[in-house]
Amino acid sequence: MKGKLIIISAPSGSGKTTIVNHLLHQGLNLNFSVSATSRKPRPGEENGKNYYFLTREEFQKKINNDEFLEWEEVYKGICYGTLKSEVDKIRESGKNVIMDVDVVGGVNIKKIYGKEALSIFVKPPSLTALKERLQKRSTETPAKIKMRIDKAAEELLFAGKFDAVIINDNLQIALNEAEKLVSDFISRH
Repeated sequence: MKGKLIIISAPSGSGKTTIVNHLLHQGLNLNFSVSATSRKPRPGEENGKNYYFLTREEFQKKINNDEFLEWEEVYKGICYGTLKSEVDKIRESGKNVIMDVDVVGGVNIKKIYGKEALSIFVKPPSLTALKERLQKRSTETPAKIKMRIDKAAEELLFAGKFDAVIINDNLQIALNEAEKLVSDFISRH
């Protein structure tokens, strides 16, 4: 039987990666779908594990060959996308696919897979809290943080297009909510 899809989307810094990593260790038969990006790796990131790091030209070639389920130029010159081959490979193996994708990508993937996919939007408690989280990371310049906050304000408007919304004000509560949503969805036939 083909695996199901779990789509986790959120503005940058809302905790989606932490939630995805937690879910991967809960015995839910989940396999992470590695996204492709045209951005450079951050310190400690590995090609094929965190992302498939592609040049802008390689990314464009995959777009031209219709190899993405969805892709978006999230920031000027920086694209992210979900490779069809990655999702198909996981589903065909009988595992459930969990993906950490941008908000527009999450909405688009849900449209493609319908009832075979559960889409979850992770919301920060506020834009102020989100800004503080991004500043604590110390990985971004003030200009990049401002760009991410401006984008987050737009992305929050998409929350209603998802099957479920988790407000990540208390991480343990958010993790428990995510686990229950995913577990209930996977157990339905």
